[in-house]
Amino acid sequence: MAPQSSKRILVVDDEENARVALSKILSHEGYDVSSAANGLEALNFLRSRDVELIITDINMPEMNGLAFLRELNRSYPKSNVIMITAYGEVESYLEAMNLGAFEYINKPLKYEDLKKVINKIFKVV
Repeated sequence: MAPQSSKRILVVDDEENARVALSKILSHEGYDVSSAANGLEALNFLRSRDVELIITDINMPEMNGLAFLRELNRSYPKSNVIMITAYGEVESYLEAMNLGAFEYINKPLKYEDLKKVINKIFKVV
């Protein structure tokens, strides 16, 4: 668990139950997890703290995941981002990938699939 404990993850999702559940699972795996309810809240958080990975929903009020990803590219261009959505659409997938998302995963999340992607990002064997 020690290598993971230093890895900081930010979970961004307007659905509180989804955000809390994912945060608990990742914390249990040994990650340092913070969360935000939307892109604006996440950007405010990132001004004071670095993270190694951002897992963000696409459909959120105030600032959706794609707008958030565009802002990340401007302000934090080296961010590792996993996009998640309950509304998988080809257009949003293509835009997310063109904006540099590492992966795009449809909800409901299968934690084993997410874990594989996280391990790729963190290069954990």
